This record gives sequence, structure tokens and C-alpha cells, in this order.
Amino acid sequence: MNSSTPSLRPLFDAQFHASRAQVEVPLALRRDRLLRIRALLDEHGSALAAAVQADFGVRSAQLTEIADLFVLRTLLSHTLKHLPKWIKPVKVSTPLYLQPSSAYLQRQPVGVVGVVSPWNYPLQLALAPAITALAAGNRVMLKPSELTPRTSALMGELIGKAFSGDEFCVVQGDAALAVAFTSLPFDHLVFTGSTATGRKVAEAAAANLTPTTLELGGKSPCIVDASCDLNSAALKIAHGKLLNAGQTCIAPDYVLVPAGREAAFGEAFTRAVAKLFPIIAGNPDYAAIISPRHHERLQALLAQAEGEGARLQVVNPGGAAAGDARQMAPVLVFGATPAMKLMDEEIFGPILPVLPYASMDEAIRYINDRPRPLALYWFGTDTASRDTVLARTVSGGVTVNDTLMHIAHDNLPFGGVGESGWGAYHGETGFLRFTQQKPVLVSSKWARGDLFYPPYGKRFDQIMGLLKRWL
Repeated sequence: MNSSTPSLRPLFDAQFHASRAQVEVPLALRRDRLLRIRALLDEHGSALAAAVQADFGVRSAQLTEIADLFVLRTLLSHTLKHLPKWIKPVKVSTPLYLQPSSAYLQRQPVGVVGVVSPWNYPLQLALAPAITALAAGNRVMLKPSELTPRTSALMGELIGKAFSGDEFCVVQGDAALAVAFTSLPFDHLVFTGSTATGRKVAEAAAANLTPTTLELGGKSPCIVDASCDLNSAALKIAHGKLLNAGQTCIAPDYVLVPAGREAAFGEAFTRAVAKLFPIIAGNPDYAAIISPRHHERLQALLAQAEGEGARLQVVNPGGAAAGDARQMAPVLVFGATPAMKLMDEEIFGPILPVLPYASMDEAIRYINDRPRPLALYWFGTDTASRDTVLARTVSGGVTVNDTLMHIAHDNLPFGGVGESGWGAYHGETGFLRFTQQKPVLVSSKWARGDLFYPPYGKRFDQIMGLLKRWL
């Protein structure tokens, strides 16, 4: 459904009133909504992948299948399997001084959930939070990215056919519409994007006291321990870095290697790239940068780094060939300094700074001196070193001896910390993120709350004395 800014409020009001008219959303209806999305993906997955390809210029259907559609299918399967248990009230124990009363948590939908999704995985990052919010019994308004207009339009058309507007709707528009969207008084707002924009979203939501989940990316470090197999690590790092041409929020943003092994890592990384992408230009498996503006930004980062003394190593196994102008070959950067923009900004492209460290203490200190990252990766066989890193660093998530894979685990929450975001979703954690766990105390007729009523006197003092000794 296409919507201009003035028409946002009627859409929201329809969902708001529907959510208040039907507070209790039965399991059958929740399942039905999820099954409608599953049918949508099954019937139109190829068309959606083609739309993504058209928006990027170069991005294979297989990449969209594994990085968008497969992730959504596993999420749907996991959610449908566990939803009957998740929606049940949860009994909690009652302290002695309130017995024989009983207590439980009643799990209810919060109401209307707004989702602002990015362009890099335009299906997964739009529909995953929507699926979880619908499973929790909510209504959903989705504002997808204007940088993937074909995908957004098709997704809006298909959702408009599968859902009534007061259940789940899609609104499309530019940054001005996004500002109006985030200013609506949602019961919860999910935003995936840059930290700078996330600050503005949080500010807009705060005006309505709207709770938010912000997934903001950041500079995710990758630590290569001295104990690791460099070739194996380089292959997995190259895959994590170059999936979607580095346009992944949890892609390794820089790699820390033992001092003296930078050249060896560069050689191993070059071999890994050749194995994954024998050619870059014209290779449908190697995605293009989303737009000329983003491509220019990446080139400017490299130019500034080289101008300030960094050494660039372009990794282009097949050499020059015809292809999309925005298919950017991977670049390793040696000698990067903290003053360079590529060491301050999230790169979001196929550029990988390689930084030496003299000791694990130094590597940890480097990470901890910077904002907490969305992801952290560690490679090696030394479990003591691994545990030291895990104990002394804080990040949104971790994968050990691989990259990206923690996001694919449905029982692990996904989210950031500090400047990389707050709140998490996926699995039951996501279900609870969009759920009000209402505490309910059912007082027994035998309960003696009157023992704490005034007038206070000797009996009250005796009871409080007993309770103090018992506690």
C-alpha cells in the first residue's frame, strides 16, 4: 500500500483501534497470520528475489534465498513450533508472606508495532521483526527502505493482498515519510540502520514514550589468535566480510592479527577470495554496492586512508572484466590509524583494515577503547585466550571460529549494546520483546494481608520482627 505522509495517521488509528478492540488474540489467528506470510514467501519468493536483484543491479537469487528467504523460513518454522508454549501464562512462586495467594504472568500483545527496515537485506530485516510481532499478537506497520523501491513495492502489494490494513500494512516513501512514521505513537518501534539515524529515531519515539528496539550496526572486530589456522580463518572471514559485498550490519569491520602476520593474513585472504569469487566484475554471486552515492563514499574512505599513509591491497582474482560499475573489488588496508574515517565510521562495504597487535591484552584494550560493537569474532584453538576475550569484552553477539552464524541460531537473541543498539529479537526473546508480561496476583480468601493494616501496634511489631528474622 502506497501512502503519503498525511495518510499515515488513519492507517495507524485503524490498527490502534483494532488492537484495543481485540486485546486477546487467539493462537489460531496468530498462526494463521504467520502461515499467510509463509504462503507469500513460498508463492512469490522468486519474484521477490528478482526485485532485490533489480534494486541492487547485481545480486544473485541464491544470495537472497540464503540471506533473506531461508532465514525467514527458519524463523517461521521455529516460531510456529514454539508459539503454543510461548503464549501460555507463566506461573511464578509466591513468597511466604503472601501465601496462600497465587501469581502468574499473563502474556499479552503490546498493541501496534512499527518497523523501519533497511535496504541491505530488504526482505529479512523487514519481515523478521514483523513475523515476531505478529506472533506476539500485535498489529504491524512496516516502512521499508526507499533504496530498494522494487522490493518494497512488491512486498507492499503482496502484504496488502494477504492482510487487512488493520492487521499488517506497508507504507512507502522517502526520509520525510520515515520521520513522520517514527513520530507516530506506536506501542513499540523497531529500527534497523545507522547509529546516527538511530539517535533521531530514539528521540522521536521518546516524545511518545514509545519503547524501541534499535539495531544499529557498528564496527565489529575480528580477532585472529596466534593459535588459529590462518587459511581456515581467512576463508570464513572473507565469507563474512564479502557476503552482500560487505553490506551487512554484523560483517567484520576490521581484523586484529598477531604482529608480524599481516602479510601472511593478506595472502590467505587473497586465496580465500579467489576460492569464493574467482572473478569479481560480472560475477552474479558478488553483489553490487547499492547506489552510486554509497560507492562514492567507500572510494572516499580509501582515498583518505591512502592519502594519510595506509597501504591498499586490492583483491581482484579475475582481473579487469565487464561488470556492473558498482561491483567493488575487496580491498585490504594495512597501516590504518585511528584518525582515518574508515577506522571511525562503519564501513559497510568490501574494505577490511588489518591491524597488528603485540598481545591479547593490547587487542582487548583496542576494542574496549571504542564503542561496544554489534558483533565480535574470535578465531583460534587456545580456549584460555578465547575465554579471556569473551570475559573482558562486551558486544551484541559473538561467533567463535566463524562469522555471522550466531544470527542464524533461533534460540539466540539478536541485538546490540550501547552505540550498536538496544533490545533484541529472534526466538522467544523477540516474542517477549513485543509482549506485555502482565503480573497478576490472585489473592486467596485465606490470605492475611490484614496483618499489615493499621492501626500499627504490638502485634504488627511482632510480625515484622518474625519476618525480619525469616528474611
